[in-house]
Amino acid sequence: MPTEKTPLDRMRSLATQAIDNGRVKLNGERVKPARDVKPGDRLDLHLGEIDWTLTVRALAMQRGPAPVAQALYQEDPASQARRQRQADDRKLATNPAATIKGRPTKRDRRQIHRFTDE
Repeated sequence: MPTEKTPLDRMRSLATQAIDNGRVKLNGERVKPARDVKPGDRLDLHLGEIDWTLTVRALAMQRGPAPVAQALYQEDPASQARRQRQADDRKLATNPAATIKGRPTKRDRRQIHRFTDE
C-alpha cells in the first residue's frame, strides 16, 4: 500500500505534502509518496508540533472510519509519553493573545506601526 494512502492523514493531498516536505520517514529514511508500506514498518511523523512514532500492524484495502484506521497501527510508548509532555507544555505556556481585549486602541495602533515600520 502506498505511503500516501495510510489512514493517518485523511486527505491524500495533505499526506503527499507532508511526505514531500520530509515530515514522514519510513524505517528512518525519507520516503516518496508512492513508497509501499507493509506490516511491521516504522513510521516517524512530524505533523505540526506533534511527533509520532508508529508501527504498522496491518493494511486496509479501502478507506474506513477512524476506529478501524486506529486499529491498523500502534504508537510507540515513548512517542505517547513525548506527545503527552508536548500537550502539557502547550497547556502551561502563556498565550500572548490572551492579554489583548478587543480591537487595538489608537495608542496601540501607533505602537504597532512604530514597531513594524522600524
